Amino acid sequence: MLRAQVQISRHLQADLLAEHHLALGSYDVLTHLGETPDGRLRMNDLADRVLLSRSGLTRLVDRLQREGLVRRESCVSDARGLFAVLTPAGRARLDAATPTYLRGVRDHMLSRLDEDDLRTFGRLLDKLADEPLPVH
Repeated sequence: MLRAQVQISRHLQADLLAEHHLALGSYDVLTHLGETPDGRLRMNDLADRVLLSRSGLTRLVDRLQREGLVRRESCVSDARGLFAVLTPAGRARLDAATPTYLRGVRDHMLSRLDEDDLRTFGRLLDKLADEPLPVH
């Protein structure tokens, strides 16, 4: 499982870097922000979703902020809380990179599976993804 995940991730990373100068981890952050109605998530929630430590996410968001793809906003109800917010430039980069990502998933993973494999794979992913996110 780990070997397959690493190989697929390396291919996706190479595709995203070559075509959009965007690392896979950065794409993951932009995707999670882009999936929310207002393009924002609390930093703690975002760290849980992208499976990074708080400090790892802080460094990644720092880079994305320097590139103008996200910004931080203070939380009005919690002075200690911060939001990561997708900027218009971040939305544009995400929109441009998503077809590359989807093509990579298709080319490096899905195209190697037949119809029966794909049905089984879908059922397995549904079972594995059925675990709720931790609540903080």
